[in-house]
Amino acid sequence: MLYSGVDLVEIARIWAAIVRHKERFLTRVFTEIEIAQCHERAESLAARFAAKEATAKALGTGIWRHNIAWTSIEVVRLEHGAPILHLHDAALLRAQLLGWSTWTVSLSHDRDRAIAFVVALSDPTISRPESASLLQS
Repeated sequence: MLYSGVDLVEIARIWAAIVRHKERFLTRVFTEIEIAQCHERAESLAARFAAKEATAKALGTGIWRHNIAWTSIEVVRLEHGAPILHLHDAALLRAQLLGWSTWTVSLSHDRDRAIAFVVALSDPTISRPESASLLQS
C-alpha cells in the first residue's frame, strides 16, 4: 500500500516565525540536527516544515494528533545532500503500526515557497497488529 503527503509553505511565513519567536519556534518545530544543518536558512527550514506536514498527512494524523509532535518527524541531509526522513516517538509507532517499510522525501523551493512530497510504502506481506486498524480512524 502507498501512503503520500504533500505540503507547500511560504518561506516568508517561516522567516517571520524565526524572527518573532527565534529559539522558542526553532526548538519547538525542529530537531537539533535540523537546526544545525540548515544554519537558520529560512528556505531550508521551510522545506523541512513542509516535509513534517506532508509526513503527518501521510500518517493520516496531522501534527499534534495522536501525540505526534513536530520533532517526532525529522528531515536530515545525508553527506551527498539528499534528504532522508527519520521518525521518532509517536510518529515512528504509527508508521510501524501502519506497516511502513520504506519512505522517501523530496524537497524543493523557489524564492517564495518551499514544497515537500513524502511517499511511504507498506509491505503487504507483513501483517499489521490488530491495533493498527484502530489507527485508521
